[in-house]
Parts: sequence; structure tokens; C-alpha cells
Amino acid sequence: MANENKSVWTSISFWRRSAGWVTGFATILLIWLTFDTLGQIRMGTDEELKEAVAQQKEINRVPAPTVINYHINYKMDEKRGHEVPVIGKKELFFGKEWNPQEAAELLHLGKLTSQAKNCMNCHTLLGNGAYYAPDLTKAWLDKAWQKGGPLQAMTGKNTVEEAMAEFLQHPSQYPTHARMMPDLGITADEAKGLVAFLKHMSSIDTNGFPRNFSKTVEQFKTGGTNAH
Repeated sequence: MANENKSVWTSISFWRRSAGWVTGFATILLIWLTFDTLGQIRMGTDEELKEAVAQQKEINRVPAPTVINYHINYKMDEKRGHEVPVIGKKELFFGKEWNPQEAAELLHLGKLTSQAKNCMNCHTLLGNGAYYAPDLTKAWLDKAWQKGGPLQAMTGKNTVEEAMAEFLQHPSQYPTHARMMPDLGITADEAKGLVAFLKHMSSIDTNGFPRNFSKTVEQFKTGGTNAH
């Protein structure tokens, strides 16, 4: 009896080979994406930051901790179609310029404090966390904290970092939002670390996240705010 023609779609060996090829391709793709991602999220060095600022070159997506020594802005990049951080001239942070070791230690303290105080229980950091309270990814750039802004005026401080640190230590004294931040017992040193963490976070290229953040500039002009 002649062999019957069988469809390839009913062939067990065909599906086994296909599964092997798909699995192999997916594995290679995941390995490539992993290495590509590691390169994208690698924290830059102080030398790379200085060179990029001096030559106005593209800066690492995650700049060195010493970025806290620089002015940070946020603007629309028409070519990329979303907003990006812009690192400008140097500026003092809590009245001084921090060397690489000091900046790294301060940033580490801020990150540990944000974890110990469970900031993500209420806030969003780099896309992670809750939405009960304002997103903190670009909080450093919120116009409410800048010179002439209501929060800087309310705290009686002369700089963004001092105003933020004062608020973090004594939030109950500055009722700025319907959902008031509780007093978490944050010390002066922890507050400095948290503010450094927030400033560094604002310098990270997050591919435009959170979207339309620069609209807070217009909100600020018309009496609105994105602050706590």
C-alpha cells in the first residue's frame, strides 16, 4: 500500500525542530538584550561626566554621582520625540562641591534611606511604587521647589536642596497636599542623602518618563503644582 502524503503541520518532528529553533533564537536574543541593557544602565564615571559637559556630548543615561554638582534641566528633544535631562554648568550642592567618593556615599545613603522609609509605599520612583503621592522621578525639577516657588518660600530656604531637606525633616509643618506626608523621623544627614538621590534621579535619561513632565512649568505659572 502506497504511503499516504502527510501535512507538515501534523508532523511531530517538524514541531520539535521548530521549537528548538525558536528557543535557541529567543535565548540568543535575551542574552543580547541583557548585555545591551547593562551597557545602557551602567553608571558613568566622573571623568566621563566632565568630558561630556565640557564638549557638550551625550551623557550616560545614568550619570556619575557627581552630577549633583551640576545644574540639571529638562527639555523636549524633537529628534527623539520626548523630554531628556540636560546637564549644565556646575553649582554648589548644600554649599559645596562633592568629590566622587563623597557624592557616591551621599547617594548611597539616600538610596538606603528611601528603602528604609518605604518611600515607594506612596510614591513612584523610576516607574516603580505607588500612586498615592506624587511621582518623585523628576521631583528635583519641579518648579514649586525652585527660586520663587511656593515650597521654597514656605520653608524659608534659599536653595532647592535646602528647601527639600527642610520639608523632608518636618513635613507636618508644611501642609502642601491633601494627602500630607507623615513625619518619618528623617534626620538631617538622611535628608541630605535623599535630596542627592532625588537630584541624581532627575538626571537619568528615562526615555521621557514621566510623560509631559515639563507641563508642570505651565501649571506653575497658572497656580498649579506637582509638588507633595
